[in-house]
Amino acid sequence: MTNSRSSSGQDVRLTAGEAEVTVDPANGCRISSLRIAGTELLRQGDHYGCFPMVPWCGRIAEGRFRDGAVEHQMPLNAAPHAIHGTGRDTAWHTARATGTEASFFYDLAKPWPYEGRVTQSVELTEDALTLRLGVETYGDSFPAQVGWHPWFRRHLDEKEGPQESGALLAFAPAWQEERGADHLPTGRRIDPLPGPWDDCFGMPDGLAATVTWPGAMELKLTSRAEWVVVYDEQEAAVCVEPQSGPPNGLNTAPALVTPIEPLELAATFTWRRLA
Repeated sequence: MTNSRSSSGQDVRLTAGEAEVTVDPANGCRISSLRIAGTELLRQGDHYGCFPMVPWCGRIAEGRFRDGAVEHQMPLNAAPHAIHGTGRDTAWHTARATGTEASFFYDLAKPWPYEGRVTQSVELTEDALTLRLGVETYGDSFPAQVGWHPWFRRHLDEKEGPQESGALLAFAPAWQEERGADHLPTGRRIDPLPGPWDDCFGMPDGLAATVTWPGAMELKLTSRAEWVVVYDEQEAAVCVEPQSGPPNGLNTAPALVTPIEPLELAATFTWRRLA
C-alpha cells in the first residue's frame, strides 16, 4: 500500500508481508512507524521514530565549525551546542514511492552555509528495512556527516516503567570515546564502560548491534558506519545511532563532500519474531 505525492506533506506507507513502515517527509523525513505483525518498534511522537541526521550528527561544540580559514555558526538548538543537523527540521520532497520502496530529497539551505542536495531512500522487505543517505554539492566542497537516530521502544507492551522484559542491547565496540563534562568527546579513546550511555563508540569493521525484546522480537542493526552513539538514559527508549563520524566530527574528523565524491551511508534493520 502506498500513500504519496511528489511533494512534502503526505506520509508514505510501505508494506511487505507482516512489516509496515511509515515515512513522514514533512517532519524531517523520519521513519515515524515500524510495525512488525502489528507491533510498533519505534517510540511514537513528533520528535521520535527514526530520523536522519544530516548534514552533521550529534553535537557541534558551541555550534561552530571551521572549513579552512572560515568559521561557521549553527543555531544552538541544544545550548550551548548545535545538535543532530538541520534535516530533521526540514520538509523533504517525495521523489518516488512504490509499495515497498521510496526516495526523498531536499536542497540544503540556510543556516547551512553550502548548497547541495540530500537524498534518502527507504527499501522494505518482509524481514528487513534498508535506509540510504546521500549528500552532494552543487558547488564548493564542504565537510558533512550523515547518520540515523532510531528510538527503539524499551518495552513492546503497553506497560511503562522498569520491567525485566525490556529491550536488551548487545554490541562489541573496539573503544569508547571519553566524554567530557560538555558531552563532547575529549579525543581520548578508552575501554568501553558499562551503561547507561549517552556515548560514542568506535567500530572500525562497521556497526553490528542487536536489540532483543525477550520472548518477542530480535532486531539486528548493521552498517559500514564506523561510529555509533548509544543513548539509553531514558526509560522509554534505547537509541542506537549509526554515524559517518563522531560527535563534533565536523571539527575533529571531517569528511568532505566534493563535486566528484558525495557522502553516502546505508544502514539495515533486520528482524525476527521470537514468539
